[in-house]
Amino acid sequence: MSSKPEQKETHQANGAVLPVVPVDCLTSPDRGQLVEPSDFLGPDGDGVEVVVLESRANAKGVREEDALLENGSQSNESDDTSTDRGPEPASPLKETSFSIGLQVLFPFLLAGFGTVAAGMVLDIVQHWDVFKYVTEVFILVPALLGLKGNLEMTLASRLSTAANIGQMDTPKELWRMITGNMALIQVQATVVGFLASIAAVVFGWIPDGHFSIDHAVLLCASSVATAFIASLVLGMIMIGVIIGSRKMGINPDNVATPIAASLGDLITLALLSGISWGLYKELESKAYVNPLVCAFFIALLPIWIIIAKKNAATREVLYSGWEPVIIAMAISSVGGLILDRTVSDPNFAGMAVFTPVINGVGGNLVAVQASRISTYLHMSGMPGESSETAPRKCPSPCSTFFSSDVNSRSARVLFLLVVPGHLVFLYTISSMQGGHTTLTLIFIVFYMTAALLQVLILLYIADWMVHWMWGRDLDPDNFSIPYLTALGDLIGTGLLALSFHVLWLIGDRDSDVGD
Repeated sequence: MSSKPEQKETHQANGAVLPVVPVDCLTSPDRGQLVEPSDFLGPDGDGVEVVVLESRANAKGVREEDALLENGSQSNESDDTSTDRGPEPASPLKETSFSIGLQVLFPFLLAGFGTVAAGMVLDIVQHWDVFKYVTEVFILVPALLGLKGNLEMTLASRLSTAANIGQMDTPKELWRMITGNMALIQVQATVVGFLASIAAVVFGWIPDGHFSIDHAVLLCASSVATAFIASLVLGMIMIGVIIGSRKMGINPDNVATPIAASLGDLITLALLSGISWGLYKELESKAYVNPLVCAFFIALLPIWIIIAKKNAATREVLYSGWEPVIIAMAISSVGGLILDRTVSDPNFAGMAVFTPVINGVGGNLVAVQASRISTYLHMSGMPGESSETAPRKCPSPCSTFFSSDVNSRSARVLFLLVVPGHLVFLYTISSMQGGHTTLTLIFIVFYMTAALLQVLILLYIADWMVHWMWGRDLDPDNFSIPYLTALGDLIGTGLLALSFHVLWLIGDRDSDVGD
């Protein structure tokens, strides 16, 4: 019939199938008035039925065509979106086990040597007057060292994901990400540092019931100043590392978090020791210095909050990112209590120098894995979206370590780095005559067992936690790494303490565990 094109337009505009007859049959040739139905009905009345059936058929074709057009439009919109983001970043799916291991190896060793250096520094500064007479400073050590996992490594993971999905390709986007994230970590560092000092005062007061207001203010000033300066320095280093990695064609997920960890322990511990020592020297002659330092850094909080709120990328974290940071600090403090109770026993004095190493290595490796999984999920959509890459159920250990996907491959590579890495770090400690333990075969076996078990547990928890958070509309870059690194501190310290207790019980005198 000659009315098919107009009939198609009518049904396409209406978006529904209606049992009506063609428009040109209802109107006169000049479209001025309606034609009576009797003008086009046949003698047997079949005309209307034929027209209705033909209209339905055409409408069905229109619906199918509309669906195709809609899908094509969505595809074009998706393509346009990806085009607007800049050049397509290199997908982690193209990485081989060799390339992953090669990129991770150097930062991993650098991070390990950083933890070794932190352990040696702690072994020296523990004899300073401020550590002797204000013993609560020891309680600050695990909480402030944990900031690298709570803040700096989270920042590195967040910026690595942004770089990989093309959100830092233009200078305007790069500047926006830098200012917003730097202001955010200053807010978090100041608040966490203040809370850590309160926890140190409480934990120091509970055992003996002694409280000193001067020592409390000293702890507050030392903690806040250390957290602020360390986060500022490490944040700037992380930004440079990520930008440099992108320009060199290296996946920032593989290098940013280990470098943050390598420098985090050493810089934070050195700052805490130096600041607390300087403020302790001023405590007697200039008692007003400590309150002024504490008040100065807290007074800067509103400025950082305003800057972070203006950035859409950090506004959500500013409101919702406190739970993992504070809970992680509490978990690390429990690990610190285990360390404090263990090293206070002369039989286990040698444990102190190894604790930063085993905790640092475990935290570094699991942070790399969590950052890689998060980037992989971000490339498939947004948090909360149903995706085949984000299973809701708890994964099996076989799927975590022995499947063919890229995340399982990276988990195997990271796990295989544990033994050779720790052997290098143990040799370094022994050659520098650190600690009070001789490296015997049985000691190395127990130490390696604890290290392997720690990393095995952490990698499995990371696989479950990152996907679990993703399925519940939580960005893993902001929520997973603080929990994982804090769990690394707790599990590593607990397993290492257990190993030293077993070595002491079986009488491994050759390793001088009890010296």
